[in-house]
Amino acid sequence: MVKQPAKRPAKEVNLLTKVRTAITSGDFADVDHAQIRQAERKITRPEYLYVLTKSGWHEKRKDTFIEAFKAWNYAIRGKTIDERELRVIVSFDEDGLLIITVIDLEVT
Repeated sequence: MVKQPAKRPAKEVNLLTKVRTAITSGDFADVDHAQIRQAERKITRPEYLYVLTKSGWHEKRKDTFIEAFKAWNYAIRGKTIDERELRVIVSFDEDGLLIITVIDLEVT
């Protein structure tokens, strides 16, 4: 008998609400990759938090399922207070929100 692959979990329905709640309660962390990219791209924590809590919108077409972690990575796009356009990739684990990476969309 051929083993069927496990079904992917459903995507978060109220993503922005869940992200904003996690940030407000402090239940979030930057993964190592995000910290490296923030430094390389000169993106500060206040900048990406502003996108996640104030200006961001769910860029659904950029979401990806990561088979190794059995989890969705979600793309949230928005502008900082200084009008810098960012994409922030987030995910969730049992401890809360994970900031996976940050991307400056204005860099060519």
